[in-house]
Amino acid sequence: MTVATFEARHADTATHGIVGRSRAIGEVVRQIRLVAAVRSTVLITGETGTGKELVARAIHQSSAQRHMPFIRVNCAAVPETLLESELFGHVRGAFTDATHTRRGKFALAHGGSIFLDEIGAMNPALQPRLLRVLQEREIEPLGAERTETVDVRVVAATNRNLRELVQHGAFQDDLFYRLHVVPIVVPPLRERLEDVPVLVEHFLEKHAARAGKRVDRIEPGVVAALQDHDWPGNIRELENTIERAVVFTTGVSLTKDSVVIGMTGETPERPLPSLTLEENVRWAEYETLRRALAMAPLRRDAARLLGISPRALSYYLGKYPSLDGRA
Repeated sequence: MTVATFEARHADTATHGIVGRSRAIGEVVRQIRLVAAVRSTVLITGETGTGKELVARAIHQSSAQRHMPFIRVNCAAVPETLLESELFGHVRGAFTDATHTRRGKFALAHGGSIFLDEIGAMNPALQPRLLRVLQEREIEPLGAERTETVDVRVVAATNRNLRELVQHGAFQDDLFYRLHVVPIVVPPLRERLEDVPVLVEHFLEKHAARAGKRVDRIEPGVVAALQDHDWPGNIRELENTIERAVVFTTGVSLTKDSVVIGMTGETPERPLPSLTLEENVRWAEYETLRRALAMAPLRRDAARLLGISPRALSYYLGKYPSLDGRA
C-alpha cells in the first residue's frame, strides 16, 4: 500500500467512514449529502453487515446539527417490556421499579438525530406511540401528565422487508409511510466487488495499527481471491477476515496463507448443552474462549479478537483452568 494510494483513497473514496469507488456506493453518498441538508425522516434498508449505521451517522455528521446529539437505539436488543421507557422515558412511580425520573432517548436526542436500528423488530403495540412522535413531534413519558415537544430527526434502519411485514399485520402501515419519506438502500458487497481492494487497504491499515504491527503490503492474488467470494456477511464479514489475517500475519505482507475466507476451518456449532441458563452461559463463555485461543494462541491476540483486555482474558481463564497454559 503506497502513500499515493492512501492519499487518493482518503481524498476521493471516504465519506464519514464509508469507503468505496463504485457507482453504487457513490449513489449512497450522493443521497446522504442531499438528505443531510434537510430534516426529513430517513429509512435505511440493506442486508446485515452492509453499514447501515455508518450511513445514519454520515447523515447526522454531514448536517447542520452535527454538533448536537446522535442517539442510537437497537430496537431488537432492548426487551419489549423496557423499550417504551427506553424511548420515551418515565417519571418516578410510573411503575414498580421506577424509583426516579428518567429521560428517554428521544428527549436525549433533542436538537439532533435518533437512529432506530432494527425498526422491523419493534413490538406492534408500541408502533402507534412512535407514529405519534413522527406526526406531532411530541413524546409522553410513562406516568407523565403532559407531553413534551422534541425537535429530532428520525433515521430508522432495517434488514427486513417492511412492506411484507405490513402485509402480514406485523408492522403498522401508517408508520411505514411516515418512515419511508427518504429511502436509502445500502447495496450488498457482492454488488460492489470493485470496492473490495480499497476496503481491504482501509481495514488492513486500521487493524494493523490496532495490533501494533507493520503490515503495509498485500501479496499478489490476495485481493483477487477476496473478490471471488460472495460475502454473505457483507462489509462486516470482510473486515473480520482482514482483522483475523492481521492477527495471523508475522511479516510485513498480507499473504494468502493468512487470509481465511468464509467458514473454512471453523468448528461446527454444537447445540446448547441444557435448558439451564447458568450452564448455557458457562458453556457459551468456554466455547467463545476456546475458539479465540485456537485462532490466536497468543493471549494478547486472543483478547483482541474477543474485544476484551488481556487482564479480562486472564480473569476468564481463571474460571476455566483447562484452557490455560498458553503464552
